[in-house]
Amino acid sequence: MWPAAWAWTKIRLGAPRREGNALLSYFLAVLAACANATSSVLQRKANKEVPQKENLSWKLIQSLLHQPIWFFGILAITVGFLLQASALGAGELAVVEPILVLELPFTLILASRVFRSGMGAREWGSILAMTAGLAGLLYFLSPTAGRSDEVHLYIWLIGIGANLALVGVLVLWGRRGPAGRGGGTQGSGAHQAAVFGIAGGSAFGLTAALMKGMTTYYSQGGFGAIFTSWQLYAMVASGALGMFLVQSALNAGKLIAAQPGLSLSDPIISILWGVLAFHERVHGGPIHLLMAALSTAVLAAAVVVLARSPLLSDDQQQGTQDGQSRRRPGDQPQSESPHPARS
Repeated sequence: MWPAAWAWTKIRLGAPRREGNALLSYFLAVLAACANATSSVLQRKANKEVPQKENLSWKLIQSLLHQPIWFFGILAITVGFLLQASALGAGELAVVEPILVLELPFTLILASRVFRSGMGAREWGSILAMTAGLAGLLYFLSPTAGRSDEVHLYIWLIGIGANLALVGVLVLWGRRGPAGRGGGTQGSGAHQAAVFGIAGGSAFGLTAALMKGMTTYYSQGGFGAIFTSWQLYAMVASGALGMFLVQSALNAGKLIAAQPGLSLSDPIISILWGVLAFHERVHGGPIHLLMAALSTAVLAAAVVVLARSPLLSDDQQQGTQDGQSRRRPGDQPQSESPHPARS
């Protein structure tokens, strides 16, 4: 927390120059991605102990309150929010939020340590492709500050309404699926985890926009002005909504299903907010837009491949380890039956 507070103070006192602010925003965004990755792994471990029937209900939160590891996950994501706020105070919304996609490879690396599984060529190759896609996207778009960070109230109302409508549609889609009706199959749970992950990421994109708007009040009147801005309380509400949806996504299925939508929807929504609401400029022209689109496609493909890594399938690994620990020497696996059942 102290590095984030120090960075925030130095940025707003005007000590670093604009170039230094940009580099500092990149560094803080990477640290925020590390904190978010830690939170994802810890929260998933806590959600594994909660029955899936409590999904998308307040009973889920009540059950998680009895999981000590869940509190460490909340602490990690709180630190991530502080680092993200510091990064947004120094840089542009359309730059900081895409960097947070690095949460996914950091989650994978951490999961490999937690579950004691090595990373292979698939994982490292996807990480390299993902890094190249992210670098290309930021290079060809090159977002810069617009005319003003001030956003008119009617733009806030339209943007928040559209953002919440998207989240609502996704939640309804997830609830109407087989898992939402209590089907409980593995496929339906993965579908629900993916949909709720996209909804949670979309809510966090709104949270980032409100956080960026809050920094304007800080530059005008210091900390006192923050507590008088409506963006602060709207940010807390949207952040709580995003957290609730992420808990539901992690409870419905594995990280392997929830993480891609969560990792991609947040920066996409944030870029739209940055360009449409905060007037952040991006490179125009067919060449830059085409190369940015190709970079986005590479990034998205790498995210999907990386998120489907067996290292994120923590339930399967745990079940395999438990089965091996319970198997006695000389026992024959069931799959070695001479007459396997046909599907």
